[in-house]
Amino acid sequence: MRNLEPKIVWNHFYEITQIPRPSKKEEKICAYLEEFGKKNNFETKTDRAGNVLITKPATPGYENHRTVILQAHMDMVCEKNSDVEFDFENDPIQTEIREEWLHAKGTTLGADNGIGMALMLAVLSSDDLKHPKIECLFTTDEETGLTGAFALQENFLTGDILINLDSEDDGEIYVGCAGGIDTTAHMRYKTKRTPVGYFAFSVNVSGLLGGHSGDDIEKGHANANKVLNRILWNMRKEMDLRVAKIDGGNLHNAIPREASALAVIPSADKEKVRVIFNQVAADIESEYKDVETKMRLALQSEDVPEETLTKKHTKKLLNALYACPHGVKAMSKDMPGLVETSTNLASVKMLEGHIIKIVTSQRSSVETAKYDIAHQVEAVFRLAGCKVSHGDGYPGWKPNLKSNVLKVAEKSYEKLFDQVPKIKAIHAGLECGLFLKKYPHLDMISIGPTMRGVHSPDERLHIPAVGRSWEWLKGILADL
Repeated sequence: MRNLEPKIVWNHFYEITQIPRPSKKEEKICAYLEEFGKKNNFETKTDRAGNVLITKPATPGYENHRTVILQAHMDMVCEKNSDVEFDFENDPIQTEIREEWLHAKGTTLGADNGIGMALMLAVLSSDDLKHPKIECLFTTDEETGLTGAFALQENFLTGDILINLDSEDDGEIYVGCAGGIDTTAHMRYKTKRTPVGYFAFSVNVSGLLGGHSGDDIEKGHANANKVLNRILWNMRKEMDLRVAKIDGGNLHNAIPREASALAVIPSADKEKVRVIFNQVAADIESEYKDVETKMRLALQSEDVPEETLTKKHTKKLLNALYACPHGVKAMSKDMPGLVETSTNLASVKMLEGHIIKIVTSQRSSVETAKYDIAHQVEAVFRLAGCKVSHGDGYPGWKPNLKSNVLKVAEKSYEKLFDQVPKIKAIHAGLECGLFLKKYPHLDMISIGPTMRGVHSPDERLHIPAVGRSWEWLKGILADL
C-alpha cells in the first residue's frame, strides 16, 4: 500500500489502518491526531466529545480568503467474517491489493472514513499546496450515533465552507442526505422444558452481501434476519416449532449478512421439516439468484436443548419479525433515483433475563416520513407486547443547488478530468445535517473516492479513485 500513488495519501492511510478505532473507542486514533498536530506545530485542540481540530494557516496570497473546514470521522464499522479471528480493539487491519482495489482480509477495511482522514492529513503535511486557512475536523462515533457531531460546540469552528470527505463515489458531489432514527424493541419471553420426544435442529443463513443500510438499501440485498425468520415462520405454520436460540445481525446501520437459530419440533415431523426447509430455501434462492450469488442456507440436526421459548412466545416473535417492514418504502419525487424513505431490520439478540432485543433503523430525507416509518415499526412490536423506544435521531441535510463551493467543485473536476461531475443527494446519514443545525451559515458539499461493500468484510477502496480525489481536493482548495 505504501508504494501506491499518491504516496502522501497512502502512507497516511496505512498508518491509520494500524490504529484500532472502533466506534466509541477512538482514544488511540485521537491521541495519534493530537500528536500529529503538535509535531507539525499546528494549532490543535480537542473538545469534550473527543473531536479533534487541527488548523493550518493560509498559504501566502490566500490569507484573506474564507476559511475552509475539511471533515471526516475517526471511527470505523467493525465487521468480520465468522471464520476470521480478529480483535478490533487491538489488531491492525490486514490489507491486500486485488487488481485496482484495496481490500482487508476478512474484515471491514475502515476506508469509511479512514481515507477521508488520510486526505486531510495529506493536506496538512503537504508543503506545496495553495489554500486558504484550513480547519481539519476529525469527529468521533459517527457510525453508532453521530456522537461527536451532536456534541460539537457552536464556537469550535470558525470556517464558512465545509467539505465533508465521507462520500463513496468518485466524480459525484453530494449536496444533501437523509435523516435517521433507531427504533428498538425489547420482547420478554418465557421458557419451558423441552418436551420428551422432540428433535432439535439449527438453521443458518450466511454468505449474504449485507452492506450499508442507507447507501445499499435499494440494491435488493437480502436481509439475513428476514430470510431466517421466513424459514422458521413457514415451519411453525405446519408444526409445533419452538425456538431455543436466535441471533442475527450486529449493527444498526448494516444490512445483516448472517443469522442463525436453534429450534425443536416433534420427532414425528423430522422428515417434514426438511421438506419445508428445502421448499422455502429454493424459493428464496430463486428470488435472489441474480443478487445473492453466495447465499448459503443450511439445516442440520443438533443436541436437544433443555429449554425453549413457549409456543406462545415463539409465535409472537416470529409473527413480529415477519410483520416488521424492511427495505425501501418510498423514492424521492424531487431527485429521480434517490431513495426517500427506508427501514432496516438490523439485529435480533437474546439477552440475559429472558429478553430478546430487536434493533431497527429508519431513514428519510423527509422529516415527517422518517417519524412515520419509525412509528409503523413501533406499532408492529407494540402489537407483539414489546417495550419500544426510539433513539434521538439526527436531521437530514437539505440540498442547496446555488452553493458557491458546489460551483467551484464542479468547475474544478471538469477542468481536471474533462468530465462533468454528478450532483446527488445520499440516502445515508452524513454529519452535515448536524453541522448545519449548529452553523447555519455553512456552505457545504461532500465528496470522496469510490468504495464498495462498505460496512461489510467486502469493503474495498478503488485505488485510482484515491488519486483523482486527491487532485480534485487540491484543485478545489486552490480555486476557492
